[in-house]
Amino acid sequence: MKTARLAAFALLGLACAMQAAADELAVGITRSMDKFEGSIDGKPVTIMRNQDQSATVNPAFAKTSRKCPPFCIQPMSLAAGVETIGELELIDYLEKMAAGNKEILLIDSRTPDWVARGTIPGSINLPWTKLNPSKAGDPLSIAEIFTGTFGVTEFEGLWDFRDAKTLVMFCNGMWCGQSPANIRTLLRFGYPADKLKWYRGGMQDWEILGLTTVTP
Repeated sequence: MKTARLAAFALLGLACAMQAAADELAVGITRSMDKFEGSIDGKPVTIMRNQDQSATVNPAFAKTSRKCPPFCIQPMSLAAGVETIGELELIDYLEKMAAGNKEILLIDSRTPDWVARGTIPGSINLPWTKLNPSKAGDPLSIAEIFTGTFGVTEFEGLWDFRDAKTLVMFCNGMWCGQSPANIRTLLRFGYPADKLKWYRGGMQDWEILGLTTVTP
C-alpha cells in the first residue's frame, strides 16, 4: 500500500513537472522573465513575445525607406536630461504602474489612425498635434491636459511641475518625429527633462521583437 502511494505521488510530481514545462514560454522576454502580467487602471495588461518562431515582422513596419522629411532618423539623445530607454526599461515602468504607481504615464504620441493599428498595452493616446499650438493644440486645451492628465498645477499664472507625472513617450520608431515633437514642446513649456522618458525604438522595435500589441 505504501509503495502504491509513493508511486502515485511520483506520478503526480511528474505530471506537475510536465505541466510546468508546458506552461513555460519558448520565447521569453529575458532569461528571468517569460512575460509580464498585471493590471493598470483596472484593466489587465499582458506583455509577452509572439510564440510562433516562424513569425515575421508586421508589414506596416517592414519598409526600410520612407520619405525624409518628414520620416527622418532621430538622434539617440533628444535633449539634455531626457532619458532614452529600451523595451526592458519600458516594461519596468509598466510594472511600477501595475504596482500602483500613479505618477507614471505611458503615452503613445501618434495620431489615432496609427494607434488603431495597434499600440503598447497600458498606454494612453496623446497625439503630438494636441500639444502643438501650431496644430490642434489651443492654449486652453493644452492647459487642461497639463492639469487634468499630467498632474501639473497652476500657481498665479505659472506652471508648478513639482508633482508632475513622469511621461514615457513613444511613436513609430527611430524614424518617427511624433514623440520627439511632444517632448520638445513640453520642454519649451518648462516640463522637467528628468520627468520625460523616450522609447526611441517605438512600435518599429516593439513589433520586430514580437511583443504584445492591443487595439483601442
